[in-house]
Amino acid sequence: MTGAELREKFLKYFEERGHTRVASSPLIPVGDPTLLFTNAGMVQFKDTFTGAEKRSYNRATTAQKCLRVSGKHNDLENVGHTARHHTFFEMLGNFSFGDYFKEEATAFGWEFLTKDVGLPKKRLVVTVFEEDDEAAKIWRKVAGVKDRDIARLGEKDNFWSMGDTGPCGPCSEIHFDHGRGYGCGRPDCGPACDCDRFLELWNLVFMQYDRDAQGVMTPLPRPSIDTGLGLERLAAVAQGVPSNWESDLFKPIIARVEELSGKRCSGADRDAVAIRVIADHSRAAAFLIGDGILPSNEGRGYVLRRILRRALRYGKRIGLNQAFLYDTAGVVVRYMGTAYPELEAQALLIEKVIRNEEERFLETLARGLALFEEEAARIVDARGSVFPGDVAFRLYDTFGFPADLTEDLAREVGLALDHRGFDKEMAAQREKARRAWDAMQGEEGQALRKLLEAGVSSEFTGYETLEDTGTITAILRDGNPVEQAASGERVEVITDRSPFYGESGGQVGDHGVIALDGNRIDVEDTVRPFLNLILHRGVVQAGAFRVGDTVRLTVHPGLRRSIMANHSATHLVQWALRRVLGDHVKQSGSLVEASRLRFDFTHFSAITEEELARVEDLVNEKVQENVKVETRVMPMDEAMNAGAIALFGEKYAESVRMVSIGDFSKELCGGTHTSRTGDIGLFKITSEGGIAAGVRRIEAVTGRAALEYVRSLEREIASVGERLRGSRGELLEKVERLLEEKKEREREIEKLKTKLASQMTGDILDGLREVNGVPVLSRLVEDVSSPKDLREYADRLRDRLKSGVALLGAETDGKAMLIAIVTTDLTDRFHAGAIVKKAAAMLGGSGGGRPDMAQAGGPDVGKLRSALAAIDEFLS
Repeated sequence: MTGAELREKFLKYFEERGHTRVASSPLIPVGDPTLLFTNAGMVQFKDTFTGAEKRSYNRATTAQKCLRVSGKHNDLENVGHTARHHTFFEMLGNFSFGDYFKEEATAFGWEFLTKDVGLPKKRLVVTVFEEDDEAAKIWRKVAGVKDRDIARLGEKDNFWSMGDTGPCGPCSEIHFDHGRGYGCGRPDCGPACDCDRFLELWNLVFMQYDRDAQGVMTPLPRPSIDTGLGLERLAAVAQGVPSNWESDLFKPIIARVEELSGKRCSGADRDAVAIRVIADHSRAAAFLIGDGILPSNEGRGYVLRRILRRALRYGKRIGLNQAFLYDTAGVVVRYMGTAYPELEAQALLIEKVIRNEEERFLETLARGLALFEEEAARIVDARGSVFPGDVAFRLYDTFGFPADLTEDLAREVGLALDHRGFDKEMAAQREKARRAWDAMQGEEGQALRKLLEAGVSSEFTGYETLEDTGTITAILRDGNPVEQAASGERVEVITDRSPFYGESGGQVGDHGVIALDGNRIDVEDTVRPFLNLILHRGVVQAGAFRVGDTVRLTVHPGLRRSIMANHSATHLVQWALRRVLGDHVKQSGSLVEASRLRFDFTHFSAITEEELARVEDLVNEKVQENVKVETRVMPMDEAMNAGAIALFGEKYAESVRMVSIGDFSKELCGGTHTSRTGDIGLFKITSEGGIAAGVRRIEAVTGRAALEYVRSLEREIASVGERLRGSRGELLEKVERLLEEKKEREREIEKLKTKLASQMTGDILDGLREVNGVPVLSRLVEDVSSPKDLREYADRLRDRLKSGVALLGAETDGKAMLIAIVTTDLTDRFHAGAIVKKAAAMLGGSGGGRPDMAQAGGPDVGKLRSALAAIDEFLS
């Protein structure tokens, strides 16, 4: 069976046994700050397991997209070197939310593998938690597994927990025995061994306890099941091949890499490892971009950039020196697009993003090599033998150079790599990232999750009204639950009903008032940390409030109306951009405030003035038509079939809200909107530009804010007219005339500077002397006002200096500047960068550059003459 057939067979098997087939969630774990990426099938059900979220079913089955490149689940460095490790993989899973438990889960797993897939029973070995006698008994009863084929393992291998506290339980694993020929030969070789004999296929987690902060485990009232079966591993075993790479899930990609490179993927040599890494990273990149992640220098975008650049580096190892990864990612789209339609929908985006990043990396690679060569030359000149670990880390972090590449380059010039220093910098970065993720969770997040588990929730009523009555169900102060809040205290209030919109989907939270018999809380912000929880943040201005109080909640109407107008305008902007630029345009972020809107979107070239004007015209045309804006709640599948656009990375429930503007715009959106487009008023774009590779941003204003923006432009034009003493029609001509006069004067100044510098050049050559047979010149240059002036002076001097070394200095703005020159016939003996760096050290500064010309600076102007005089010592 092919991988695709196995995936469908699994899902159908569990559907026939009462499970609801649930689509894979995105690789971005929405609403979960504890994870960088979705790394298991249960991630999208985490709140369902804890009871914070209710679903219409209690059995589910999925084929989940997963990525493991961070935290304790980080397989990046193993990819290509082992038979089974990948960054991106598919996890097949079946889940029970308080329905069936151990016996049924065990029976399902055994039956599917032995009967539906046809794996031989004698090749399957199972493990259980060492204290779980019940699981061992069930395996003997349900599957007839003998005691010798049941391995009892400790907590490290066979006990699972969601975190330090919360749901947890023992687990049981099903392993495939490849045979002694794949083993390590040790007498104790078994499922816990790291050799390739035993391959873990399926992990059955029996979630039956709730662990508290003291480590005490209490049985859960409704035990649950969470299982994970790796599709890539299952395909390899079912197809009778010894490694995942030889299954049909990887073979088409590997074949394309072989075709492009002319190399073969066989065994464990350098070429084979590189080809496997490229195949793996092609899958990861395609799925990450398909889920809306774009390369950047932070967070998830940084991980994508690192994956792409790592694949490109391995490509260079096998002779792929031009862009190729967009091609291999295209193979992923073709072979997996049927199972994951988002790949086909984003095929053009995936290709453009990867190709653009490849071209950028080729430029970055050149800059990184320049940094390496400069640093290596400095070390060699100083008769050193070790390339610094901190510089190697900078090459890794900034330019994407893996440590082994830097080590290879260093070895070529006779240097060893400082591995300890590199590892120290890497550990510091990991600790920084860990602290950042810990800070994102915080005490407040833990407190809110506990409230959800206790049944606290909020019903949003703000689509229909701006005023409502609700009961206070929780009050938080400094992130901790309290029973009451007094005047002057800054608090967060949760009510069972609220018309306040909590910040989400790019729309900011509402402002307003919570009142009770003269007592008042001014709500300064509203957030929605979870789908069914609204948090009002504000200050108690009068009186006191207690949990259980029934209060009146009133949204600021003027601010809400402006927000609604701007939100509806963003939908029109996306429609207009797709009309003008093409269907590749996708929203990649937005901000909807009362005063303005911001819309980020994917596009790979600059937008012309004509295109931007056309977008603005289209939006205003629809505003003037006063088109009706309608909302409908419907099943997710129905909305997508109706042509609705979903937002990358947004978490949607089974039923979704579709906002339609006429018959031309349909988007899934939980935000608030106008009833007709005419309520938006005037729409005016205030700025447009690129914010990242392949991402652009439009900022705009509507209604009264747009009118005020136009008036401010009129006031500015009038002010310019007064200063230029001209009317509106004359201003452009007057400005152009002033600019031309300015350019003419600048040309005259440059001519005078050149004339003066030529005279000075003639004088300075008189100071030429010899040091150890080398013509040498050092001079403090007067009348220099900028580094540019000193560089131009140095260029003229180099033209006059046939052979020799020069060190020039100057003072500008209270700082010292230096430039070193080495004529080309002497660069094999002297390095301008090394000379200027030593001189700059005497000034308390630093610098560097090419072997023939380099510049530096420092704050200690008083030592400038001494630094220039020291060139004799540097050369000797």
